[in-house]
Amino acid sequence: MRDLNYQLKKICRQCREGSYATQVKRERMLTLIANQLHEQGYRGMTARSLKPKHVDALVKHWFSQELSIGTIKNRMAVIRWWAHKVDKQNVVARSNEHYGIPDRRFVTNESKAKTVTQSQLDKVRDEHVRMSLELQQAFGLRREEAMKFQPSFADRGDHIVLKSSWTKGGKERVIPVRTEAQQDVLNRARRLAGFGSLIPSNRNYVHQMRVYEGNTLRAGLSHMHGLRHAYAQNRYEELAGWKCPAAGGPDGKSLSPEQREIDRQARLTISRELGHEREAVTSAYLGR
Repeated sequence: MRDLNYQLKKICRQCREGSYATQVKRERMLTLIANQLHEQGYRGMTARSLKPKHVDALVKHWFSQELSIGTIKNRMAVIRWWAHKVDKQNVVARSNEHYGIPDRRFVTNESKAKTVTQSQLDKVRDEHVRMSLELQQAFGLRREEAMKFQPSFADRGDHIVLKSSWTKGGKERVIPVRTEAQQDVLNRARRLAGFGSLIPSNRNYVHQMRVYEGNTLRAGLSHMHGLRHAYAQNRYEELAGWKCPAAGGPDGKSLSPEQREIDRQARLTISRELGHEREAVTSAYLGR
């Protein structure tokens, strides 16, 4: 193993920040970046060898590959993390604009909402994966949260509690249980998992992730993040009393001052339930 690859892996193992999924993605991304630097002719590098020319070369290479702006920004965030860990923050420009990377456009009034029907769920062979999908749909959970979900801990009657170790960013959060359908999902999840999680005792997270991906692929299911979009849109209609822009409702410009305040409060509630801190993030789910 080359020195740079080895040292970056070592830093990742020593600095376990974020959820398990975040850590895995970060390490894989840094391995890819190290390999690309080697392919670009930068040989014999160490973790502390990072220089502005390396960042420039990587960005140029990514643009030549026609990667999405979101992917490039994610890689830049990982490079900044690397630079911070080796005390070389000044090597990377603070603004992505310095590299000609435009802003990623989150706001769209095109719906990305998805649902899974019972007939689609029936095609998912693994019962734990099937239940995770139901939890994603019922509560707008991320995939990792729905896999690590422990019903015996989370179910508090009129709400569920997600442990910080399950969530992106490591923040505990509360989601209300509002319907009989949600309670039914929780009851069946509890019967399946007992005092454990939706990862069977004979598997670890990585193994279960592979099982999840294989089962959904065979069932013809993809982009299951759309279940969160559907949850957000349904919740918005419930809270506001009208559909969100992405689901065909009125845009913000057409709302009265009173409706705009209702819209703002609904978005704040949904943002918290989805595990975000900012109301602005809801534009990705609801439109604007």
